[in-house]
Amino acid sequence: MVQKIALFNHKGGVSKTTTTFNLGWMLASKGKRVILVDSDPQCNLTGMALGEETEDDEARIQEIYNTVSNIKTGLAPAFESQPRAIEAVDCIPVSGRDDLFLLPGHVGFAEYEVTLGIAQELSGSIQALKNLPGSINDLFEKTAAKFNADYILIDMSPSLGSINQNLLMISDFFVVPTTADFFSVMAIDSLVKVLPRWHAWARSASSLQILKEANYPFPNVKLRFLGTIVQNYRIIRGKETAAFQTWIEKIEKSVAEKLVPTLRQSDMMLSDYVYRDQGLGDSFSLAKISNFNSLIALSQEHRTPVYDLTPEQLRQTGVVLEKNQQKQEEFRKTFSDLADKVIALSSESFTYAVSA
Repeated sequence: MVQKIALFNHKGGVSKTTTTFNLGWMLASKGKRVILVDSDPQCNLTGMALGEETEDDEARIQEIYNTVSNIKTGLAPAFESQPRAIEAVDCIPVSGRDDLFLLPGHVGFAEYEVTLGIAQELSGSIQALKNLPGSINDLFEKTAAKFNADYILIDMSPSLGSINQNLLMISDFFVVPTTADFFSVMAIDSLVKVLPRWHAWARSASSLQILKEANYPFPNVKLRFLGTIVQNYRIIRGKETAAFQTWIEKIEKSVAEKLVPTLRQSDMMLSDYVYRDQGLGDSFSLAKISNFNSLIALSQEHRTPVYDLTPEQLRQTGVVLEKNQQKQEEFRKTFSDLADKVIALSSESFTYAVSA
């Protein structure tokens, strides 16, 4: 059974796309079949996975967008009242990594925002809108079945719109990426207010008979919080600077004292022992990832995770090469540990749910 994991924070610039790509690659390297979903109309994940530097890249992307191999055209039967059912998207294999696939984004996906918002408010009373709230979940489930996927990782846009509300509430788990700054603390405080409202809506939607009987039924809500990731802070002499450490501590405090109690009240937390088994503690921090500067740009250029860049791709020699290779190994260990935690948390949650 596929596990859908959303990476969500309505604050931009928290490296959701980079994290999604690197985590997906690492999960695939550990034997999991993974689909990366680009739900952000900016399509940064699609550009990272497919490239857009050469004429061959451009021709390939144009071919993809002339077919149903993207999120918008995959949903068109529901949103544009086409006389056909939603079908699995023909995902694109990610070059260089077996068992990793991309469900490409589309700039026009944002065109469905208003229609979906109306449907989510009124679908209980307007028959014509009943198929929309469950359509994205239906697309994901059919696509996962076609590719026999273990995980779907959803790279979400930085917004609080109806599409993100739907994407998050049809997911099994979510991760909140952050950066070590004041605005990430503000974002956590904002999520404390938003997430219970979204969850209450989803529970209500899943109980509506009209949505249960739709061609694309809205699923039961199973969303659980996995934890946070703090990234893009600077390291000096092997330790984060005092300013960054202060913001990291404030984020962890806000998560522990505000977000987690709120999520627990709305039944969006795993059992305490599941987190303890993975050493998350009261901070619920899945990973801390420092700023890797030029390595990120090279990773994007070569469509390869930082930790898998070759010396030829780094284009460096001597001491500079050695230092960056050390950073690569740090990055590899960080994402390997993160992937292990994701696998364990999602597996333990599933085992617990079945036994319960």
